[in-house]
Amino acid sequence: MTPSRPHILSPVDRLSRRTLLRMGVGGLGLSFTGLLQARAKAKSIALSGLSPLKACVVVFYYGGPSHLDTYDLKPDAPAEVRGEFKAIASSVPGLFVCEHLPGMARSMHKVALIRSMHHQNRLHDSASTEALTGRQPPTGDREEFAPIKQVFPCYGASLSYLRRELELDVPHAALPFVFHNVIDVPCQGGGFLGAAYDPLPIAVDADRQTYSAGALALPGSAAALQERRRLLSALQEQSLLGVQSSLLGKQWRLSSDKAFQLLGTQSFRDALDLSRETSQTRERYGYDAAPVAVGSGGGGGNGAEMGFARQMRGQNLLLARRLVEAGVPFVNVFDFRQQGQNWDAHHQNFAQHKSHLLPIADQSLSALIEDLDARGLLDTTLVVAMGEFGRTPQINKNGGRDHWPDCYTVLLAGGGVRGGAVFGASDRTGAYPARDPVTPADLAATIFWRFGIDPTSEIHDLTGRPWRLADGQPIRSLFV
Repeated sequence: MTPSRPHILSPVDRLSRRTLLRMGVGGLGLSFTGLLQARAKAKSIALSGLSPLKACVVVFYYGGPSHLDTYDLKPDAPAEVRGEFKAIASSVPGLFVCEHLPGMARSMHKVALIRSMHHQNRLHDSASTEALTGRQPPTGDREEFAPIKQVFPCYGASLSYLRRELELDVPHAALPFVFHNVIDVPCQGGGFLGAAYDPLPIAVDADRQTYSAGALALPGSAAALQERRRLLSALQEQSLLGVQSSLLGKQWRLSSDKAFQLLGTQSFRDALDLSRETSQTRERYGYDAAPVAVGSGGGGGNGAEMGFARQMRGQNLLLARRLVEAGVPFVNVFDFRQQGQNWDAHHQNFAQHKSHLLPIADQSLSALIEDLDARGLLDTTLVVAMGEFGRTPQINKNGGRDHWPDCYTVLLAGGGVRGGAVFGASDRTGAYPARDPVTPADLAATIFWRFGIDPTSEIHDLTGRPWRLADGQPIRSLFV
C-alpha cells in the first residue's frame, strides 16, 4: 500500500508547535494537527473469557539478540551452529533456555515463546520499523543516515489514538532515550497520526540514577508557571485572532490546558522517583556497568576498543513497572541506545552475551515478571520482549553472528498468556520457520486484540485516508 503524501504544516500549526516548545511542553506532542484529524472509532471485540489488557510493556533489545543463544538453542546441531552455550531446564518440563538465563528459567511457567517470527528486513532501521509498527517501511530495507519522517505509527501511538476519549494523563511513554545515537529511526512516534500521539519521552541520568520527563519539569516556582501560562494565552490570542470560537481555537485551548494539567500531575512525577522503592527491590532489578564501544565505527561486535559506562538497563524495567502502576497503558523500554552498545554481536558473540548482554537482561526481565505478578498486575499487563531480528545460524569467522530476520524468537509474559506455551518452531539450525510462521503484523494484531480492539479497525492519517489498524491475525492460541 502506497503511503500518503507528507502533511504540510500550516503557518498556524507551525506557530503552535514552536509556542509549545517555548513553553517547555513541546515534548508532549500536543500539536493540534493530530487533534483535528478524522475520528475513527475502534471496534470492540469479545475476548472469550479474557479480560482486556490494562497495560503493555514492550522491552526492545535493539541490535538483534541471538535466538540461538537465548530461547531457541540447538544442542544437537553442528558446533558451528550450536555455539558455546549449554541449555538448562526451566520451570516448564521439556522447555530449555540458555544457561546464562537462570532468572528467566525460573519464570518460564509465566512466559510464552513465539519461535517462528520472521520478516524480510536485514538492516537495523527497517527491521526496527517493522518490529515496532507491524508494517514494512515504505523506504524498503535500508539504513538511513539522515532524519526521515516517520510514516506508520508505533503500537502505543495507535492505541492512544483509538482510546483518545479516555483522556489519560499519559497514554504512552518511552524511556530512557530515543534508541539511535545519530538519527531518529522512524518507528518510535505517532507517524501519520500526528505528533499528538508521540510517546512522552522519559530521560535518564545514569550518573545520578534519576529519571525525568523534561516536558513535565516545573519551571521552578508556581509564579513562573503562571507566567508561562499568561504568555501562552497571549500568543494564542494573537495567532488565533478571529477563530476563537472555531474548532481550531477550541482544540488549541484543549492542548494547552492538557499541557498545564500534566505540569501539575504530582502522581506521575512521583512515579519517576525510584528512591521511593526499597533498596532490595532496586537490587532485584539490578544495576550494571556495561562495556560499551568507545572506539570508532558501529556494530556491537566490530572489535572497537571497549570501555565501561554506567547503564540503567535494570532500573529501566523497574520504572516501567511504576509507570504501569501509575496508569500508563503503553510503555516502551529501549534496552540500548546506539551502535556499539547493543546486541549487534558480529564479533565475539558469546563473550558479549555472557559478559554484559544477558546477565542484566535476565535479571531485570525476570524481576519485572515476578514483580508484576506479586502486585496482581501480571494478568492485565502484557510484557513483550524482542529485538528487530535474530542472528545467523552460522557463526562467522570473528566468532560472531550476523543479522538474521528469517527466523527469531519473541517472548510474551502476562496478559493472559498460557505459561510455558510455545507457538511455532524453527528448523533444526534455527534458520527458518518449520511450523506456524509469524510476522510482526501478527504480533501487532495480537497486542490490539488483547486490548479488546478489533485489528481490522480503521485509523486515519492527517489527510483523512483510512488504514487498517493491523494487517496480521491475532495469535489467539497463546492465551488461555
